[in-house]
Amino acid sequence: MIAELKKNIEAKMLKSIEALKLDLAKIRTGRAHTGLLDHVQVEYYGSPVPVNQVANVTLIDARTIGVQVWEKPMAAKVEKAIRDSDLGLNPSAQGELIRVPMPALTEERRRDLTKVVKGEGENAKVAIRNLRRDANTQLKDSVKKKEISEDDERRAQDDIQKLTDKYVTEIDRLLAQKESELMAV
Repeated sequence: MIAELKKNIEAKMLKSIEALKLDLAKIRTGRAHTGLLDHVQVEYYGSPVPVNQVANVTLIDARTIGVQVWEKPMAAKVEKAIRDSDLGLNPSAQGELIRVPMPALTEERRRDLTKVVKGEGENAKVAIRNLRRDANTQLKDSVKKKEISEDDERRAQDDIQKLTDKYVTEIDRLLAQKESELMAV
C-alpha cells in the first residue's frame, strides 16, 4: 500500500514538473522557436484550432519564425491570430508565407518575464507541496484504520519528504535555467 502511494505521488510530481516545463517554454526569450505559436488559436471553418494544424511552422533564422499556410484564405486569419495573441509579435504576410520576427527584449521586459517565471515556479512548488500534504493525510488515515503501523507511517513520510525535496530542487534548477536564458542578451 505504501509503495503504491509513493509511486502515485511521484508520478503526479513528475506531471507537475512536465507542466512547468510546458509553461516555461511558452515564455519567450529573444530566440525564435516553433513551440511559441503552439497555443495560438485560429478560426478554421467555425472552430478554433492551433496554428500548427492549418500551417507548417518553421524557423527561417534564429530570430524569425516562418508560417506557411496550407490554404490561401487562411493566411489573413493566421496573421491576425498571431498579432492578437498575448505574445507581442508583429507578423508580416508575403503571399502564403507569414514571417514572424522576434523583437529584441528590453531590459524592463526581461525583468517582467523573470517575475512571470518565478510565479510559474511558485505555482509548481505549491502543487508539489499539496501532493505531499495529500499523501501524508492518506498515511494518517491508514494509521487510524490500523492498516499500517506508526513506524511505517513515519518512514513513508520521510520518503515522501525526500521526493518533495528532490522535485522542489528540480523546479529551482529549471527556473534558474530559464532566468539565465531570459537575462542573456
